[in-house]
Order: sequence, then structure tokens, then C-alpha cells
Amino acid sequence: MKRREVLGRAALALTGVALAGCATPRPAAVAGSPGTVVLPALRLPPSALGPARHALSQRLSVYRLDRPDAKPQQVEVQLQLDAEGLLLAGFAFSQRVLLMQWDGRSLQVQRSPYLPAEVDTDRMLRDLCLVFWPAEAVRVSLPPGWTWTDTATGTGRDPVWELREAEVPRLSVRRPDARTVEIVNPSEGYRLVIESQPLEAP
Repeated sequence: MKRREVLGRAALALTGVALAGCATPRPAAVAGSPGTVVLPALRLPPSALGPARHALSQRLSVYRLDRPDAKPQQVEVQLQLDAEGLLLAGFAFSQRVLLMQWDGRSLQVQRSPYLPAEVDTDRMLRDLCLVFWPAEAVRVSLPPGWTWTDTATGTGRDPVWELREAEVPRLSVRRPDARTVEIVNPSEGYRLVIESQPLEAP
């Protein structure tokens, strides 16, 4: 197989990756038109993380909600995140297809020419903020009418965080165990399972 074909297949492996900004394609719609839900963008400053540091190797498995019987699309990600900034690299078939850097002021992105246009790094950054940033930092950044709520408070159950618009759940984040995060986003049509392990030092 030619290198161009391999890279093309690698790029297609990212098409449905939600945390990497790839929801299932939605019909074109104007924000605010009837029946559409536009989730708020989030660009939280890395300084809000405080002393937290993350250096992770991750596998992202994305399931389309409109095709529950389909196999998930998967991609490997390396993530480094602390109060200085965020660095994320996405790989498919051993080829780097995406590099994203966020320092709290500008979002810099390097994309493979084979990476589909549907890969939306703004959505990607939003989901990263919901997973890693403190709850209060998320809350103060939401527009009026939106809330970020732990639905398990006082129940003794593991937290399930919900992003709500006027008390209507639009996206949820839960952690079944210490190394797994699940995002369910019916507004954009996907369920994402993130499996993480510490990134080995070079």
C-alpha cells in the first residue's frame, strides 16, 4: 500500500473522534434555529489547573449514537497538561496527524493534510476543559443559562457531571474507574471512551 493511501486511512480513523473535535457529522444548521443545540465553547486558562500535572498516553474510542451496532473508531493520543499549557498529539497508524498547543492566549494547531475538515479543535479543547479543569473554573466560564453540575452529589455514587442548558442535560462526563472517562454527547451525536495511562518518560 502506498504511503499516501496509508495516511489517508489514518486520517479517516480520526473522523469520528469526539474529544479530538470529531462528532458525527450534523446537518448544517444556523445557531439558534429551531431544534438545534450549540454547546458553549470553552477556552479555560491553564493557570486555573493550579498544581495539577498530566502526562498521559490515551486511547480514544468513539461510538456514533445513531449507529449503536457499528464498531468504534479509535485513535492514540499523547497529552501533556499543566499550569503552563496544553500539548496534544494525535496519531493513527503510527503517523502524527494532529498537534495542538494551548497556552491560555492562543490555540495553535498543526494538521496533516489528510486530516478531515470535520476534526474541530475548538470542540476538542472544550471537551478537554470539561474533563481536566476544576469544576468552578468551568462554571464561571459558561454563558448565562448553562450549568455544570455533579448529579451524584449526596448520593454516595461516583460523580456524573452534566453540562445543562436551562436544566436540560446536553452532555455528561463520568469516570467508571481511575483510568477511564466516558463522555456522552447526544447534542453532537457521540459517546467517547478515554482510556489513559501515564506517559513514559523518554
